[in-house]
Amino acid sequence: MNSIADFEKLQREIVQCRKCPRLVEWRERVALQKVRRFRGQEYWGRPVPAFGAPDAALVVIGLAPAAHGGNRTGRMFTGDSSGDWLYEALYRYGFANQPVSTAIDDGLLLRGCLVTAVARCAPPKNKLLPAEIRNCRGYLERELGLAQRKKAVIVLGRVAFQVFLGILRDKGVQTVGLGLKFRHGAEWTLPDGVRLLASYHPSRQNTQTGKMTRGMFHTVFSRARAIVDAPR
Repeated sequence: MNSIADFEKLQREIVQCRKCPRLVEWRERVALQKVRRFRGQEYWGRPVPAFGAPDAALVVIGLAPAAHGGNRTGRMFTGDSSGDWLYEALYRYGFANQPVSTAIDDGLLLRGCLVTAVARCAPPKNKLLPAEIRNCRGYLERELGLAQRKKAVIVLGRVAFQVFLGILRDKGVQTVGLGLKFRHGAEWTLPDGVRLLASYHPSRQNTQTGKMTRGMFHTVFSRARAIVDAPR
């Protein structure tokens, strides 16, 4: 199996997806109406593919693209404040070549990291409907299946945590007894040896209220670095 070719084929499929009428209408309307500060830019306005490669040792799972972030730039966590937090942390711990992500052509490269999300379209008010999560979950499941060299998975937020657990359970992975309850900074060893790390999402709701500090966020990525660098 050529995981890279299969991964690239999957990303092309994702970009063409129109399964969720509400999300299609919203992402395309935002791309046409724009906001004043980005008035002169052409928005992506389509589902946003994963960023990175399937041979990554670290997989980071977010919620969904931001309306004027990934939906504008066409790259996960790019062009918004959540991305500022994420890529600064990835850079600090050696998973990226630069600490900022502003545009799809800004020169950012990931090193042994794959950044993806529960949903690929920006949702109104950043809220996904259960049916929209179900429609998109298969894409994440297939990406995780192709990421056969992963040693650690970071889930950003409770929704990403719950969706990831649902994928495990549907595959028949035994999770009973692992104490899998979402809390920031928690870590579990899954039956296949992959480490699952939980973090609050770096949304403004969490970062501007002080619910999550940079120190708290960096601790998760520091731990991921140690896991990735450790011999199996």
